[in-house]
Amino acid sequence: MKRTVIIVAGGKGVRMGGELPKQFIPLLGKPILMHTLEVFHHWDSSARLALVIPKTHQSYWDMLCRELNCVIPHRTVDGGETRFHSVQNGLREVGDCDLICVHDGVRPMVSPEVIENCFRTAEEKGAAMAVIPVVDALREKIGDQNKSIDRRNFYIGQTPQVFYCDWLLEAYKQPYQPCFFDEATVVEYFGKKIHLIEGNTENIKITNPFDLIVAEKIMENRRLR
Repeated sequence: MKRTVIIVAGGKGVRMGGELPKQFIPLLGKPILMHTLEVFHHWDSSARLALVIPKTHQSYWDMLCRELNCVIPHRTVDGGETRFHSVQNGLREVGDCDLICVHDGVRPMVSPEVIENCFRTAEEKGAAMAVIPVVDALREKIGDQNKSIDRRNFYIGQTPQVFYCDWLLEAYKQPYQPCFFDEATVVEYFGKKIHLIEGNTENIKITNPFDLIVAEKIMENRRLR
């Protein structure tokens, strides 16, 4: 099976503060995005990797790769107005493949086991995404009223999300809808069933300074094992 991975890092990262998008912020000496790239390369060095990066920061990324001696083969693609458009841009660079994975550039702690399980499930069933169960109490607010929701029926969506190549390509020919929060919603809107696989809890999306502190501790602990 020919595998392609699109790592989406087209955002501006305003919640992190400062002018540098969060995907380029250093994490134990390397930008977050480089850690993510390395995870997928180490999982399968034959997989084709595409990074979706804001056009205005691509030269900065190239400089980081030179300075840190990152020689992992990958292609850079211009980010879009929304996540939908960024992935759409990435799909134009896919070429011939059987399975396409889309992953957040700021989720550098996804486990190889989760990646492999997503690909295996997608190979069998067409579409798979990593999720983790909701552990907090849930309440739904309706107007000025609210009520408890049974959390056992709810999961938090993560990436990776993996699909048959032709499914994802066709799904992204649809016009953009505000309800397209991730790739799974686009494929689901296209009429395909999404299969859930168990994600790893530490696979957090680094979006604010607190997340960065947590990520540093997790990575430091991994290095000590």
